[in-house]
Amino acid sequence: MSPEPAAQENPQDDPESYVGLTAEAAEEQAYARGWTTVRSLPPDAIITMEFLSGRLNFAVEKSTGNVVRCWKG
Repeated sequence: MSPEPAAQENPQDDPESYVGLTAEAAEEQAYARGWTTVRSLPPDAIITMEFLSGRLNFAVEKSTGNVVRCWKG
C-alpha cells in the first residue's frame, strides 16, 4: 500500500468573501491567501465529491465572469 499524503491545512479564509469577484480576481486572491489549488467551474457543473485539502472551488457565471458560489475542497 502506498502511504497516505500528509494532511494539508486549509487557509483560515471565508469562502463567502469571494462571491461577487471576477474569476481572475478571486483566483489571484485565493493564491495570495495560501490556497494551493483553485478550480473554476460553471454553476451547473457535475463534479465528483472528492475532498482535496488546500483546494478552493469557484462556481463562475459564464455571462458575467463573476463568482456566484465558493467552497473548500
